[in-house]
Amino acid sequence: MGKDMHKGGSQEHSSNTIDLLVTKRMYPMFSATGKIFFKRSSRTELSDKEAEEIINRLNLKTGEDCRRVRKIVREQLSQQRTNKPIRLWVKEERPREMLFRYGPSSLSPSKLLAILLRTGIEGTSAEELARNILNQFKSLRGIDSAPLKELCLIQGVGEAKAAQIKAALELGKRLYREKAEKKRKITNVQDVILYVSEYYAPYLRDAKKEFFNVILLDSRNKPIDHIEISRGSITASVVDPKEIIKEATMKSASAIILVHNHPSGEPDPSQDDINITNQIARACNLVGIKVLDHIIIGKNNDDFVSLLDKGLM
Repeated sequence: MGKDMHKGGSQEHSSNTIDLLVTKRMYPMFSATGKIFFKRSSRTELSDKEAEEIINRLNLKTGEDCRRVRKIVREQLSQQRTNKPIRLWVKEERPREMLFRYGPSSLSPSKLLAILLRTGIEGTSAEELARNILNQFKSLRGIDSAPLKELCLIQGVGEAKAAQIKAALELGKRLYREKAEKKRKITNVQDVILYVSEYYAPYLRDAKKEFFNVILLDSRNKPIDHIEISRGSITASVVDPKEIIKEATMKSASAIILVHNHPSGEPDPSQDDINITNQIARACNLVGIKVLDHIIIGKNNDDFVSLLDKGLM
């Protein structure tokens, strides 16, 4: 009876260890040099001591032992799966096929994101992983403003998937910049705001720091270049009119537009914003360069304030 109890206890111990491997999505592997190690589908860290304990509990000694345990882990994970992998869905429901049939605009954000991700992880389809990402960051803008390292913290999102997502979002922002760059002329406040909303807003709406930029224009008020003057807190000591005049003169600019963002999200100009604007305008006027406007970018799509429109310059 003692032996039977010991055997039963050993089996239970082994079963608990298998459960641990399933939970952490870990697989024992046998290297060419005869060493046993663990491949992980999650970001679970495993110390050498913990790995040795698992090897001893499961009595892993050979490559065949490792294959046997891997098979058990895969089977149990398969039983836990609540979502079929996308390749097993009916064609009409697969994101890629839907995009070809109905066009990209008909797809939900999670389906578009699933196409980028291509694959999920065991127990989670690419679309379910996409939903997890959207739920974590609340929106595409949230994903865009999240650091790469933060994206990689989501189970199933490694460096490759995080890079794919960031690259796609960057292409979208550059598409807006292409639209802005095609404008031939800026003639009024509405033109200025539209230009800034397309060229700068996708980058600066969610920025954690203040960025002060200058748009250089030729004699026909066509943008010819963009200069970043400073990043951080905007003060008179940081934004030097001489630096702006130097850049404008080098590019033969006849006029400039000032642009900066408020990380607080509120676009209303501060007294410092007004003082700096007028200081720059006076300095530029001395050398024949016009300051056409100063646009402040806030958080929301319509949060743009023109100091010219407000009568503050």
